[in-house]
Amino acid sequence: MRDQDADNEREVYAAGAEQYERLIQREDYQGNILQALIGITSLQGKQVVELGAGTGRLTRLLRPLVKSIHAFDLSAHMLEVAASSLHETGARNWGLALADHRYLPVADRTTDVVIAGWSVCYLVTWNPTGWQSDLEWALREMRRVLRPGGLIILLETLGTGHETPNPPEFLVKYYKYLEEHGFQSTWIRTDYHFASLGEAEELSGFFFGEDLRRTVVERQWRILPECTGVWWKSTQR
Repeated sequence: MRDQDADNEREVYAAGAEQYERLIQREDYQGNILQALIGITSLQGKQVVELGAGTGRLTRLLRPLVKSIHAFDLSAHMLEVAASSLHETGARNWGLALADHRYLPVADRTTDVVIAGWSVCYLVTWNPTGWQSDLEWALREMRRVLRPGGLIILLETLGTGHETPNPPEFLVKYYKYLEEHGFQSTWIRTDYHFASLGEAEELSGFFFGEDLRRTVVERQWRILPECTGVWWKSTQR
């Protein structure tokens, strides 16, 4: 990952939550994420901890099914947007708070599922020399809060603008680590469906950069293909 790409992502999470929310509302228009999660584990009645909640995409998706979901993120800006949409539901089985993946304000063995969507990867991309130590630290925290038989679920990109998995080169070592440490995996399509070509150009360029923006324009893509990997591991494995 180039330094300028990392800087752009940090800026988005610090000050671009509203536009980021517009982008993610266009992703997974076919509803494949929830179906994949239900295929891995029953969510009914589960107590869930979510890491890297962002503007609340997974929080909103899981909240109607689970007993409770407590979601954490390092960006207060992102959580403000998440809170606004969650308050509109009138439900009370959710909570949001600031927290680092490596320091979860959650008691030991109190959680059934820990889920992290598109966020653990930043322990790798933002710390290219010490990523393995940070990743192991975060995974220990996840295991600490899980009850025996609990489940860790990680979702990450396997390639934006690709119809079959083509993982970013800078994440291959992370995915190999998960495979070597007993995580099972599958992949799904979570394509973006934009309202217009203009919106596709605007929002793809905003988050993914100039190269993908040009591709979207050249190929007239209102549907932007996206491959997403899902990794999971039980505390019993």
